[in-house]
Amino acid sequence: MTTLDVVATGALLVMTAVAVLMLVQYLKLQDIWQMIIDCKTATRWAKIWEMENKELRSALRAEKEQVDQLQRKVGLIQPPTPVDSNTTPGP
Repeated sequence: MTTLDVVATGALLVMTAVAVLMLVQYLKLQDIWQMIIDCKTATRWAKIWEMENKELRSALRAEKEQVDQLQRKVGLIQPPTPVDSNTTPGP
């Protein structure tokens, strides 16, 4: 084996090592990229759920206000019945 063969073999080994390292880096970056995409998707869903919850809370407040209004109207329409503790219920 001549000096030129040794140098060529060494260069080939170094290029192979660099190619393997680049492949490892690519695979790591692919995992990181997938995590970023998953985080963006989770953030999107969180925003959607937050908006839905806000709308539901608003609707619940409106419903409670409507119930209170109706109860006040019923109170105005029906006069309070006096409670007499001296009367006893019939047979």
